[in-house]
Amino acid sequence: MDLPLSPPVRPMLARSVASVPDQPDDGTGWVYEPKWDGFRAIVYRDGTEVRIDSRNARPMQRYFPELVEAVLDVLPTRCVVDAEIVVARPPGGDRDAAHLDFDTLSQRIHPAASRVEMLAGEVPASLVVFDLLALDDEDLTSRPLTERLGRLDGLSLSGPQVHATPRTADAATAREWFAAFEGAGLDGVVAKSADGVYEPNKRGWLKIKHARTADVVLAGLREHKTSTPDRPLVGSLLLGLYRAADDDDVGPSLQFVGVAASFPAARRATLYDELAPLQVAPGSPEAAAHPWADWQDPAVADGSAGERRPGAQSRWSAGKDLSFTPLRVERVLEVGYDHMEGARFRHTAQFKRWRPDREPASCTYDQLVEPVGYDLAEILPGAPGVVDR
Repeated sequence: MDLPLSPPVRPMLARSVASVPDQPDDGTGWVYEPKWDGFRAIVYRDGTEVRIDSRNARPMQRYFPELVEAVLDVLPTRCVVDAEIVVARPPGGDRDAAHLDFDTLSQRIHPAASRVEMLAGEVPASLVVFDLLALDDEDLTSRPLTERLGRLDGLSLSGPQVHATPRTADAATAREWFAAFEGAGLDGVVAKSADGVYEPNKRGWLKIKHARTADVVLAGLREHKTSTPDRPLVGSLLLGLYRAADDDDVGPSLQFVGVAASFPAARRATLYDELAPLQVAPGSPEAAAHPWADWQDPAVADGSAGERRPGAQSRWSAGKDLSFTPLRVERVLEVGYDHMEGARFRHTAQFKRWRPDREPASCTYDQLVEPVGYDLAEILPGAPGVVDR
């Protein structure tokens, strides 16, 4: 490619802060944008050639042929943009408005070309552009953000498959977005310095994400990759929530909802010792009665039977050892999480504290906050999946 910016360019990043920052008195300090929940992408176009790189500079264009076509139709002949790949789902099921669907998006990373082609037709992705890094022969990364955004506005990216992200200079509006857009599956708000340059792989922006807590059941652990026979270490705690009994008199079942995994090295050792008395002996009647004893059953592990187990294979976990040490279901812990993706935590949860005052059976999905639905059509009008195809 003959562009002023040659791949790979690592995207500029953001660091977490607790709240949306106030705008300085002159009103020029921050540009606020929604934080999209998809795949970050640096997109290059040079004539008929298109390259779409992931956050880690891995080419992704083969997984999104419909976006390659859209880029060729809409973006300038020679340009580089920073964007997010998202998949939208129309209203249906327990959703009364269109929303982003990360699980469906993740299915697009598939080795089989036939599968990619089928999914591109059934659940086409959209591209949300939020920065213009190069245009024609100009490298714009050293220009102020406001100038780059002015040039981006000149491209008139209004869909249906390639959109410019909404933005505002008003902190009150950004706070409204933070609350309202979550119902459409967005992840929070990003604040960017209005006069800032583009710094690849630097955390020069601010991100404000949703933060909540839940009381969950501890039902297993996986050892850390640095464990040794002489010094086993906890790598992650396997977490569950009970799904209520259904109308067919099937009792409550413990669903795998995610892991808590970020512990200091010393804590990994003491935590393993602390939980050792809860370990269930392999082959014992207690092991057979464990709620996740069927984790290797394909009909259960993949979720197709309506159950979630910690051994579910995916293209992200292919080849990984997903075995775990089952623990007696006796302990409850409080964890922090940002939001749910279906029946599980979207990201790794954060251990907060033990809850000895709670019984495991009391830890159900009912405690989770469900955001009010927000119709994605308000910010991605006409995008595939926003209206039923």
